[in-house]
Amino acid sequence: MTASKSSRARNARAQANSARNRNAAAGRGSGSAAATKPGTGVTVTTGAAVKTGGGNGSAARNGAGQARSVAARNGGPARGGSRAQVAREAPADVGSAPGTAVPLWLQLTTFLLALAGLGVSIYLTIAHFTESTLAGCSEKAGLVNCTKVTTSAQSYAFGIPVAVLGLVFFLVMVAIMSPWAWRSARREVHLIRLASLVAGIGFVLYLLYAELFIIGSICLYCTSVHVITFALFALTAFAAAVWGLNPARQSG
Repeated sequence: MTASKSSRARNARAQANSARNRNAAAGRGSGSAAATKPGTGVTVTTGAAVKTGGGNGSAARNGAGQARSVAARNGGPARGGSRAQVAREAPADVGSAPGTAVPLWLQLTTFLLALAGLGVSIYLTIAHFTESTLAGCSEKAGLVNCTKVTTSAQSYAFGIPVAVLGLVFFLVMVAIMSPWAWRSARREVHLIRLASLVAGIGFVLYLLYAELFIIGSICLYCTSVHVITFALFALTAFAAAVWGLNPARQSG
């Protein structure tokens, strides 16, 4: 009787140990812990139970949530529909280099006019100091008489030949009418351009008055310089009125 009870007790303990070992192995594989109550053979699972029917849905939801979190951390869209929204919100001009607001045709036109004025001024300066006759200009008495104009008392201003003043003026114009000067972000460059042309057009008006009312003749080369100066003044005033005195910074 006693031996039989001892055998049954050993068998029960062996079964309990075997069940505990199996449950421990299953717990390590599934992430849940299992324990067997001593003397009863009943196994109690202490981990979170996973339902067979809903386990796949929970795992899918958890996986989708982790994927969204990873995508959000990496800077990507958190949801599938957000990708189009991000594309709409992205700036359309990414990678475009800022440029000046003044169009290229105006830059090139003013630059070429300044070069033309410089060329005429150089020729007038050479003719003044060499006392040579200007090519293609009439020497007869009448409205057009270049020699009469270039040798008059009004051909000097402040003791300096007007041709030399024109040469210096157009040297400055070539510099500040260049495309690089138009693209400058410094407001002072645009102010100097406009102020120089205001002074230049004032001097042109004085020279026109001297030619028409004091000398009584005009010089074709001088008139060409006057026309170029007026064209530069008109284009620069137009640019200042439309794009302001700092067009490069406005466009950036």
